[in-house]
Amino acid sequence: MTIMAFFTLALALFFAACSDDNSNYFPVVPEKVFSSEILSSSSIASSSDSGSLKTNFSEGTLSISTTVVEDTFDLFYYGSVNLNFTADSFLTKFDYGDIVTVMVAGFDTVDVPVVASYNEVTAGEFLLYVGRGSRLVSLEVVNGMAAEAIGFERDVKFPIEVIIQMKKKGGYAEYLEMYKSMTMSYYVDVYPNLTIEEFANFRMVQTTGIGEGVLYRSSSPVNPSLDRNLYADSLSWVAGIETFVNLAESMEYATTYRNFAMSYYATRNVVYLNLPATFVNKIFKDGLVQGFRYIIEHDGPYLVHCTYGMDRTGFTIAVLEALMGATADEIKTDYAKSYTNYFSVYDGVQVALTPKQVDLVKEIIAKNLRNSYHTVGIDISDFENVDLALATEKYLLALGMEKGEIEALKARLK
Repeated sequence: MTIMAFFTLALALFFAACSDDNSNYFPVVPEKVFSSEILSSSSIASSSDSGSLKTNFSEGTLSISTTVVEDTFDLFYYGSVNLNFTADSFLTKFDYGDIVTVMVAGFDTVDVPVVASYNEVTAGEFLLYVGRGSRLVSLEVVNGMAAEAIGFERDVKFPIEVIIQMKKKGGYAEYLEMYKSMTMSYYVDVYPNLTIEEFANFRMVQTTGIGEGVLYRSSSPVNPSLDRNLYADSLSWVAGIETFVNLAESMEYATTYRNFAMSYYATRNVVYLNLPATFVNKIFKDGLVQGFRYIIEHDGPYLVHCTYGMDRTGFTIAVLEALMGATADEIKTDYAKSYTNYFSVYDGVQVALTPKQVDLVKEIIAKNLRNSYHTVGIDISDFENVDLALATEKYLLALGMEKGEIEALKARLK
C-alpha cells in the first residue's frame, strides 16, 4: 500500500473508533433450487380436496395434493402463495430441513427447503414456510414476491392445484446447522487475521475476462451501520473509483448518513438503485439493467456495493463475471469470499469457516443465478458445464437490454 493510502486508512481507523457503536454481534441468513420443468394443469393429479396426504407407491415418493388459497391480497401485495394445508398436518410427514418439489399446475415447479423461519434462508431465495400451529403452509421468497416469480398475474383463475413432493429427505439440514452458528461483528479487532480490505469486504474483481483494476466490490462506503464505511470509502479513493453502483439506497436516503458530504464517495458518479434483494422479481431485474446502463454511460474504475456487499452485490457481480467469461468455479469462489470475510465469530474472535461450510456457501450463488435465469426461460441447471457467457447474454436480452448495449458493457469491463 502507498504512504498516502496508509495515511488515509489511519484516518479511517481514527474516525471509526470515534463512531457510535451499535450492537456487538448479529446473526445472518441462506438457500434454494429450481427445476427447469414447467407443468401443464393436466400433469397434476386431480384432487378437489383442500388438502390430502398420499404416497405414490409406484415410486415410493411421499406427496401432498392441495390448492392455492384464493387470497389475492396476499398473492399480489405480499407475494405469498398460501396453500390449503396446515403446518401441523404437513409436519406429520415432512420435516424441517427437507427439500421438496412444489409443482404449481399451469405455472412452475420449484425445489425448495422446508423451514420454520425466513432467517434460515438467504436473501432472495425461495422457501416453503411451515410455522408451527394452525398456520397454512406458504411458498415464499425472502424479501420478494413468490407469486410473481412463478408467473401469477391479476387475472389468475382458481382453483390452482399444487403437489408438494419429497425431493431430498434432510437435504437442507447442513445449511440449517451452518446458519445457526453464523455471526459477525462490527469491530475490526475481532478479525485479527483479516486485512483492512477484507474487513471492508473490498476487493478487485479478477475473474476471467475482466480487466485489471476495472471492477471492484465492497460493503457500503457510506452506510455507517456496519462500521466499515470509512474503510471502504478510503479504499475506493486509493483505487481511484470513478463510478459507484449503489444497489441498496435512494439518493435521498444515502445523503442523510453522517459524514456523507465529507466522503470521497460524494464526489464521484453514483447511481442509486434502492433495490430489495429479490433476484427472481422484476423490480430487481429492472434495477440491474439500470445499473448496467449507468456503467456503460460512465468511466471506470467501477465499484458495486449494497450494505454488506454480499447478497445484492454478490448476484450483480456474478452476472458480470459470467458475461465476461468467468468459470463456474471462479464465480462461486469470489462469492464465497464475502462469507469468509464476515463469519464466524465466537467468543469475540473470528473462527474460519470449515471447508464444508465454504462449499455450501459456494452453491448459494449457483442457485441464485439458476433461479433468476429460469424466470426468463434461460436454463443453466447444469451450472458447471453450461456456457455461462452465452446464457448471460440471453438473460440480459430477456431483461430488455439491446445487443449493442451488452457489447458496450463488455467493452467497459475488459
